[in-house]
Amino acid sequence: MRLGGRIAAAIDILDLIERQNRPVKLAVREWGSAHRFAGSGDRAFISGLVMDALRRKQSLAWAMGDDSARALALGVVGRIWGMEAGALQDQLAADPHSPDALTDAEIAAFSRDISDAPAHVRGDYPEWLAASLARVFGQTAAEEGAGMADRAPVDLRVNELKTDPVKALAAVQAKIPTARAGALARACIRIPQDEATGKSPPADAIPAYGKGWVEVQDEGSQLAGLAAGVKPGDQVLDFCAGAGGKTLELSAMTGNTGQIHAWDHDWRRMKAIWPRLQRAGVRNVQVHDGPEDELSGLEGKMDVVFVDAPCTGTGTWRRRPDAKWRVSECALNQRLEEQDEALDNAAKYVRPGGRLIYVTCSILPEENGDRIEAFLTRYSNFTQRNSRDALIASGGLAEGAADVLAACEMDSGALQLTPHRSATDGFFIAVMERVDFRKQEMEK
Repeated sequence: MRLGGRIAAAIDILDLIERQNRPVKLAVREWGSAHRFAGSGDRAFISGLVMDALRRKQSLAWAMGDDSARALALGVVGRIWGMEAGALQDQLAADPHSPDALTDAEIAAFSRDISDAPAHVRGDYPEWLAASLARVFGQTAAEEGAGMADRAPVDLRVNELKTDPVKALAAVQAKIPTARAGALARACIRIPQDEATGKSPPADAIPAYGKGWVEVQDEGSQLAGLAAGVKPGDQVLDFCAGAGGKTLELSAMTGNTGQIHAWDHDWRRMKAIWPRLQRAGVRNVQVHDGPEDELSGLEGKMDVVFVDAPCTGTGTWRRRPDAKWRVSECALNQRLEEQDEALDNAAKYVRPGGRLIYVTCSILPEENGDRIEAFLTRYSNFTQRNSRDALIASGGLAEGAADVLAACEMDSGALQLTPHRSATDGFFIAVMERVDFRKQEMEK
């Protein structure tokens, strides 16, 4: 396929997503199935164009003066990818499968300045969330939002139950030479995704992945696991375990000692955990895939309870750009109820002196700091600790990472990671400790 045909395909997919509210990955896959003539390079190009159009939907529509699928697709090529209007016009004219020729208005829009646009336009986030993002980011809300509209890398976590970061990096680089060590987590390997139309091998095609040496996990998620401060021999409950990414990390931190209990209220989310545990060589995880009653007997006995709470996923907009235009106030309110319930239910398993870790992949203060404040109001026997200090004490940070994380520290001591601040997905990390009143009395 030539450029004009690729752009036309992207327009068709964007139009389908808008009309049918179709998830972007599903829409792209369905288009590929219906157009078998398109090669892998064509599909990668078209997918990259569609994803970038959704990432920058707000600012592109503002600049182009039009929010149609055509305006978004052409806006990406001309404004984001920087193709000169004359060259694009020639390419369109040379391909009978192209959309119509550029108009004078579209050509002018390629160089339109939007620096005076509202913050939600420059930051490419829904206008109804402007007040929330201003609360947490203040005057830098637009810059933070723009960071959420960038392309995301692929991050791998080295499984130190089987190998070490140096050996794993060499193995990954043998397949993907651009891979490099992560900047924040010592066990992270990053595969940059600088080209929107580029195509890297899937993780399961890397021999090191098949050996269980590495797992796909964003560096921000790796930091969240490190904040738990898990030590060999600890008793740990991963209360919202899902597919088990954090479970695997917590197990590695214990060196396969102690006991990790993995549980999730939705057992269907845990189906993927079994092959992952086997591939990683994990032996100290007990999976509870039934009702919470299965955790009976663990109350007050856990050194660490880790709550990766259900949330809106606003911190993953780089990877799921269509989701930010579908998030609603109703969905947010539902998540707030679920988060409070998760914290309430998880708290009873923490032993005196033990830690409760609350994590979301969200950048919204309603899901993050507000939930911690409300929890500490309900539970006077818990106190908040500094998350950055917990990460430093874990020994899992890369050199210089503590200085980067200082910019992510909130007044409460929690951390708010973002692409703009930490070059990770948007993660909120809060560390709380259950007060050991008996120990306090003995020390008096």
